[in-house]
Amino acid sequence: MLFKHTISLGLLMGALGASVASAQSLVYCSEGSPEGFDPALYTAGTTFDASSHPLYNRLTEFKVGTTEVIPALAESWEVSEDGMTVTFNLRQGVQFHSNDMFTPSRDFNADDVIFTFNRQKNDDHPYNGVSGGTWEYFDGMSMPDLVESIEKVDDYTVVFNLSRPEAPFIANMAMDFASIVSAEYGDAMLEAGTPEMLNQAPIGTGPFAFQAYQKDAVIRYLRNDNYWGDPARVESLIFAITPDASVRYQKVQAGECHVTAYPNPADIQAMKDAEDIVVMEQEGLNVGYLAYNTTMPPYDNANVRRALNMAIDKQAIIDVVFQGSGQIAKNPIPPTMWSYNDAVVDDEYNPELAMEMLAAEGVEDLNMKIWAMPVQRPYNPNARRMAELMQEDFAKIGVTVEIVSYEWGEYLSRSRELDRDGAILLGWTGDNGDPDNFLAVLLGCDGREASNRAQWCHQPFEDLIQQAKVLPTQEERQPLYEQAQVIFKEQAPWATIAHSVVYMTMRPEVDGYVVHPLGGHIFNQVGLSE
Repeated sequence: MLFKHTISLGLLMGALGASVASAQSLVYCSEGSPEGFDPALYTAGTTFDASSHPLYNRLTEFKVGTTEVIPALAESWEVSEDGMTVTFNLRQGVQFHSNDMFTPSRDFNADDVIFTFNRQKNDDHPYNGVSGGTWEYFDGMSMPDLVESIEKVDDYTVVFNLSRPEAPFIANMAMDFASIVSAEYGDAMLEAGTPEMLNQAPIGTGPFAFQAYQKDAVIRYLRNDNYWGDPARVESLIFAITPDASVRYQKVQAGECHVTAYPNPADIQAMKDAEDIVVMEQEGLNVGYLAYNTTMPPYDNANVRRALNMAIDKQAIIDVVFQGSGQIAKNPIPPTMWSYNDAVVDDEYNPELAMEMLAAEGVEDLNMKIWAMPVQRPYNPNARRMAELMQEDFAKIGVTVEIVSYEWGEYLSRSRELDRDGAILLGWTGDNGDPDNFLAVLLGCDGREASNRAQWCHQPFEDLIQQAKVLPTQEERQPLYEQAQVIFKEQAPWATIAHSVVYMTMRPEVDGYVVHPLGGHIFNQVGLSE
């Protein structure tokens, strides 16, 4: 990507020097490069950390450190008795950022809300196909069918007309894909013939404004002094992109970074023992999995998928890859989430029976690919090593595995291809604290060409999760989700691998950082002590 705003990486890193002494600049050692800066186009947490959290706001948001929904760009909202209309009352006096190409002439209003969602919904919208036009969350959450229309009542009142009640709708509006972008900026870039600038030179209303990006190296943000909420506590925020976990830790030790995520599990105890390092931890709202391409033989056969699952020694993966910082997963949602069905029985580790089951299905001399992601994620600290362990496990039942990988953005893009061979290692951290965010987004029929990397559509499962969406209370929804987990286990579109503990490593002068249960790294409330 080429951006109009550029800085010299050498000058920037030179300014950082051997330490980050300036109390006005917070440096975060991030694990990878963002795919872009328009969060509606993507699903990766790495991208959201660099885009939706510092640069944008949403109609509703989650109070940092919780799954509590609070007002943001909408000061309040009303849901009709039948659940079919949601009216948002918008905050006044909210200003968008500016850059060398654009200076806003007005404050945020209803036009920006309508532009943000209609570009994702309407095929004939001029921005629908820009920058790849893959609206994975919007499509995967059945939003095109759910949102019938969006009406502007006046500049600060907007109404969403729905085709059915949707229990998690207000929480969904707090998710990253719902970040509000400027309609005026969109129009200006369209007129200039550069609509891709919405993704490459982002304009939002968030606590920080975008300044510069050098791919695979550094992102720089400045505090938004016109921010409508509590201002950021530091003048500048810098993402020092550092894929290697050991190098990230070295940079924190040397004072070159203040905060980093996803440490090597083997290093965690040493970090805890170090006097000048602070380690925060929290049980993650996540799951790591191996998704089979259920549209391709022999993985279109549930008996084959269950047989392969029985060949995976998940305890060995927990011991070797997670180093004790994870637990075996049996369900597609984490055990800390409401409606978790603990009565589900996990696949047993039984290579002998796995071989018998494959033979019974006529599967012999199977050659398969396992895709291993190139970056660390909270649900998988070392995908390559996990794939190698699976390769060894599958060899014991006569299955030959080729491990493949790509650069992170390409990995995510290619993994959506319907003719992808074999199975892919991926995972998920919850976005809104609702089971729908796992079961519908990752396994629902509407997500087959987007976030559902198993390309799985099973009608008995689909009927349950769709029915659960429209019910108003957790008590009514919970039995349906519990039953859906039983069907998931029987059909085995994934091998569920692990739920992890999330660790954050930082210097002692970092003040105010909160581990967010939804996985994001949020820095506007973080300061540095003298």
